[in-house]
Amino acid sequence: MSLKWTDSLEIALDLIEQHPDVDPKTIRFTDLMQWVLALERFDDDADHCGERILEAIQLAWIDEAD
Repeated sequence: MSLKWTDSLEIALDLIEQHPDVDPKTIRFTDLMQWVLALERFDDDADHCGERILEAIQLAWIDEAD
């Protein structure tokens, strides 16, 4: 199953797996976007990403990491 920008929870779960030692509260959005784009299951256009989407992914990551 491929992931789109709207799949914030699934993206967050993949990021937790890929970057287990990262505190999601400290990540910059530029890094977050690059990490999402690098995910194996991710298949969406980088131009469809915005600050709100990155915030949703970051919040899902924080919630799942706690």
